[in-house]
Amino acid sequence: MRLPVAAAVVLVVLVVAAPVAAAERVIVALGDSLTAGLGVARDEAYPALLEARLRRDGHDYRVVNAGVSGDTSAGGRRRVDWVLRSKPEVVIVALGANDGLRGLPVEELRQNLEAIVRRLQAAGVRVLLTGMRVPPNYGDDYARAFAAVFPAVARRTGVPLAPFLLEGVAGRAGLNQADGVHPTAEGQRLIADALWPHLQRLLTR
Repeated sequence: MRLPVAAAVVLVVLVVAAPVAAAERVIVALGDSLTAGLGVARDEAYPALLEARLRRDGHDYRVVNAGVSGDTSAGGRRRVDWVLRSKPEVVIVALGANDGLRGLPVEELRQNLEAIVRRLQAAGVRVLLTGMRVPPNYGDDYARAFAAVFPAVARRTGVPLAPFLLEGVAGRAGLNQADGVHPTAEGQRLIADALWPHLQRLLTR
């Protein structure tokens, strides 16, 4: 169908003058099944809860849940380039639980976490690192060495640390599913509450 000349001119002007949509602001939660929200609804996992809270507080961010069940720090390291495709402003790095459960060498964990953080920093991303612990049945020496990795990586890279992702949740029957490992919806809410002040400080830097 041919438009009259005047109508065509108006159409062109409208198209040119249309506002360009602002680039989406993105936060990524890079983790394992604790981040993926295994056993709870997607909107009950802590990344979705953080997104809802951000929007309530007037922050227009999309929080991408990049949790993969069973993932180790090595797996997370292999996924960093994929994470960067979404051009995140902030990445929450919540890895290490499966390294500990499998008794993997703590030096490998340190190297992987440091490589992840430095790769993200090189891309201009702000990083929040979360700590993890292993149950005492893995032996005191391993448990201490494992827990020490996270503050060491935070110091070496200069990123903030949320000391323990499962603070107030681990070991509490009412906040974990039948496997004793994965948080319930209420446990996920407590994780989001604990991460919130750390995330707030990053967004105001």
